[in-house]
Amino acid sequence: MTYEYSANSLNILTFAKSDGQLVSQVPLAQMLRLREETQGAADAVAVQFDARGAIRSDAAGVDEPWVHLTGKTTLTMTCQRCLTPVDVDIEFTRDFRFVATEALAEIEDEESEEDVLVLSREFNVLDLVEDELLMSIPPVPMHETCPLPVKLAVADADFVDAPEEKPNPFAVLQQLKDKGPG
Repeated sequence: MTYEYSANSLNILTFAKSDGQLVSQVPLAQMLRLREETQGAADAVAVQFDARGAIRSDAAGVDEPWVHLTGKTTLTMTCQRCLTPVDVDIEFTRDFRFVATEALAEIEDEESEEDVLVLSREFNVLDLVEDELLMSIPPVPMHETCPLPVKLAVADADFVDAPEEKPNPFAVLQQLKDKGPG
């Protein structure tokens, strides 16, 4: 049986039980929070993602739904070295295990290495893709080699390199002492 899956409203249990696969792309313009991070034309850029569902047994033999998710895009950001635009490739690959309740997800997420989310009949994969891409943005976007030479010196026209010589206060006292009482 072939299922038609929607990235905006995915039944996780059905998706996992049928070893579902959802491969798609959406314009970056549809991801509002991610679009705020780019300086380029968001309509011309695509966000690609691939979701694969599976049922895996835990150590106790209990079947649990899992989703393997990958995503990638290219954001035009500002290079923090030369302050010109730089295209930054952003991607992620993650596995998510789904449990029945929010309380269980909170407890198990603290104890396990994988990410644990709450099972849903209408799970929005696009929101999860956007979250993961946002967390994958480098803290300091830079070119490997900047296209322009980077100016590393700062000069101010009013800046004087050498400070004025101030008279030594003890030298002034010495002069007064040398003059003697007068």
